Amino acid sequence: MDGNPGLRSRIAREAAVLLYFGAEKEYRPAKKKAAEALRANFVPTNLEVAVELDKIAGENEGTARTERLIQMRKEALRIMNLLRTYHPVLIGSVWRGTIRRGSDIDIAVYHDAPGEILCLAKRACKISNAEWVTVTKKGKPQTAYHIHGNTSNDEKVEIVVRSTEEAGHKRKCEIFGDDLRGLTLRELEQILDENPVQKFIPL
Repeated sequence: MDGNPGLRSRIAREAAVLLYFGAEKEYRPAKKKAAEALRANFVPTNLEVAVELDKIAGENEGTARTERLIQMRKEALRIMNLLRTYHPVLIGSVWRGTIRRGSDIDIAVYHDAPGEILCLAKRACKISNAEWVTVTKKGKPQTAYHIHGNTSNDEKVEIVVRSTEEAGHKRKCEIFGDDLRGLTLRELEQILDENPVQKFIPL
């Protein structure tokens, strides 16, 4: 790794502050702005920033954050039970255990008829929007159906429906650098029984 470890840590912390308080929305510009502010010619990894961001969220949100994580995982379990036929997977910050203000419940489903998922999702939450979204990853377009909604206690939910062809493909996390494995319904049930605040962050 480049740079002085102490300075790397300071840049990561500054970038995390920018992200947490909304001065920046994406990691790359946050890291660049933090490095410029501290007059450094290198930036930390996304993982280093993510670890600092998790610390800042804990410092600012305290025990309420822990209680909200448990509640969000319970809400995810309720939604995933409705979608159980389609083998849903909990991903995102609720899976990781790194939620912060503004975090939502992210669930992935692999199915070729997204309308069926939308019908079930309407039983689980109030739908605000549903649309096809195409992004480019490594030069290849990837299209998925995104369903957005809110639970009865006003937690945001995003259900991403991908084609069954993608079900076996490993997806790398751009933030943490590991596989986007997530939690199946059975795994989430086990976590809630044994350690409802467990984190899934690569060391």
